[in-house]
Amino acid sequence: MIDRAGLAEFLRSRRESLQPEDAGLPRGQRRRTAGLRREEVATLCHISTDYYSRLERQRGPHPSEQMIASIAQGLHLSLDERDHLFRLAGHNPPARGAISEHISPGLLRIFDRLTDTPAEIVTELGEALRQTPPAVALTGDTTRYTGPARSIGYRWFTDPDTRALYHPDDHALHSRVFASGLRKLVTLRGPESRAAHLLDLLLAGSEEFRGVWNEHEIGVAYNGVKRYVHPEVGALELTCQTLLDPGQSHLLLVYTAVPGSESHEKLRLLSVIGAQHITSRVPPTA
Repeated sequence: MIDRAGLAEFLRSRRESLQPEDAGLPRGQRRRTAGLRREEVATLCHISTDYYSRLERQRGPHPSEQMIASIAQGLHLSLDERDHLFRLAGHNPPARGAISEHISPGLLRIFDRLTDTPAEIVTELGEALRQTPPAVALTGDTTRYTGPARSIGYRWFTDPDTRALYHPDDHALHSRVFASGLRKLVTLRGPESRAAHLLDLLLAGSEEFRGVWNEHEIGVAYNGVKRYVHPEVGALELTCQTLLDPGQSHLLLVYTAVPGSESHEKLRLLSVIGAQHITSRVPPTA
């Protein structure tokens, strides 16, 4: 059963304790509100200001699990705080660990500061959870996929359009990396895991994957540079740096180019293109 008073009080306290800088927002010169404004939280949670305001006023409909998960992420809650929020809303908390999609506050704070470079937070299966605007400009909005297609490894073997962004000479290496990585996860997570489910789908649906899988490779990795063929800016050579959150098995991927190089200049152009995604975004209503 929902605890409306407790939910409202907890939301208000978390909103007032979260500073604009913590969420990658500008503070401005006339801020009088302690913490964030309701409309700022609503934007971060991808819900309407009216809906969020009603929750703080102990009104409105019973929020769904999906809505509570979005609010928990928008407020940069820790896992313990997230679980508490779910219980206040009358829901059982989601599972933790490898299958959780709740991004830790620390990882989000780093991500929120990477506004001028392609960066993304992905699950161990390569499912995009967050992208910076330059990352969207580089690869498209990969958070939009649903089902198995959320995994880039699955898309690589089932959707020819996925390969168009990468240099053709590197396609064979990408296939080996994805198959090798999936082999590691299936062994680590077990036969009932999501990784094992993806394996079954790929074995049934991709002849190429079956051939690569049968090589039994493990530990195949990139040489530090990924080559892209972007439809607007052309060829790029980018280095991918990875930060692992071991508690949630999430990866923060940051793409950079050698200063002064042609790819570096093209990344600057992608940042301009990415800024256009920000101005064109309109948060959905609840």
